[in-house]
Amino acid sequence: MNKTLIKQIPLIRNCKEIIEIEKGFSSDKKYLIHMQDGSNKLLLRMFNSEELQLRKTEYSIIESMQDFHVTCTQPISIGEIENRGYMITSYIEGVDAEDEIQNYSDQEQFQIGMEAGKELRKMHQLAAPSHVPSWYSRKVVKHQKYIDAYLACEVKVKDDHKIMNFIDENMKLMKHRPNLFQHDDFHLGNIIVNNKRFAGVIDFNRYDWGDPIHEFLKIGIFSRGVSIPFSIGQIRGYFNNKEPDEEFWRLYSLYLAMCVFSTVVWTLKTVPNNMNEMLDKVYMYLEDHDYFSRIKPKWYQ
Repeated sequence: MNKTLIKQIPLIRNCKEIIEIEKGFSSDKKYLIHMQDGSNKLLLRMFNSEELQLRKTEYSIIESMQDFHVTCTQPISIGEIENRGYMITSYIEGVDAEDEIQNYSDQEQFQIGMEAGKELRKMHQLAAPSHVPSWYSRKVVKHQKYIDAYLACEVKVKDDHKIMNFIDENMKLMKHRPNLFQHDDFHLGNIIVNNKRFAGVIDFNRYDWGDPIHEFLKIGIFSRGVSIPFSIGQIRGYFNNKEPDEEFWRLYSLYLAMCVFSTVVWTLKTVPNNMNEMLDKVYMYLEDHDYFSRIKPKWYQ
C-alpha cells in the first residue's frame, strides 16, 4: 500500500510512523499508525471501496458495542480515498492470546477466559434488525447447501452418517432461538492480552445475527486445542460462573456437528492445502464428543 495514499487520510496526515500488520486471514490491509505525540496509536484497515457500505454497518456495530461497555476497539473514522475504503479505530495494546496464553499459568488462562466470556455476554445484548429473518430459517437453508456440497465433494469424514443423524434429531432445537448479534469469530486469535490480563476483543468484520450459543463452537474447533483452562473460563464467565444447562450443551454440540460439513466445504474452496490440518481439528472434536453420543465434551471438567 502506497504510504502517500495513507497520508491523504485527514485524521492521520501528520502521523509519525506507519507499520504494516501481516497477521490474519482477512483480505484487508492493516496498519499500526503512530501519531506525532508518541502516546497515541491507531489501527487503520484499508479495503476495496465496494465494501464501504458493509463496513459502515460494521462501524455502527462497533459504535453500539460502546453503549454496552464492551472492551473492544473504538471507532474513530471511516471513509474513502482514491477508490479505497478505510476504517480507523483505536489500537488495543498487547498481543493476541493465541500466541501468548500457553506461557501463563492455568489460573491466569482461566481468568482471561472468564473475562472473555463476560464480554461476549455483553455483546449479545444487541438484537438483530427487524428485517433479518429468523435464525432457524437461515441456518437450515445454509446447512442444506453445505450438506449438498459435501456429498458432492471428494473428501469424506469417517462415519459421517452418525453426525448427520445427530443433526437431524436436534435441528428442531433451533426453532425458537433468539436472533442476536454474533461476533462470529470469537476465539483466542481475536482476543488481546497484555501483561497476563485480558485487554480486549478485535475484528468485528465477520459479524452475523442469530443464536448466541453458536459463538461457542469456536471453542470446540480452535480455543480448546490451545488452552482448555481458557475454554472452560469462557463458558463459566458467560454464565456468571454457573454451570450451563443441558440445552446449552445440546445446541453447542449441534452447531459443532454442523460445522463438520461446512469446514470441509469451506476448506476445499478457500485453503485446500490446509485440509489435513482442518480434518485433524474435526476429528479432535468428534473424539471430544464420541461422535456426539455425549453432548458435554470430555475436556470440560
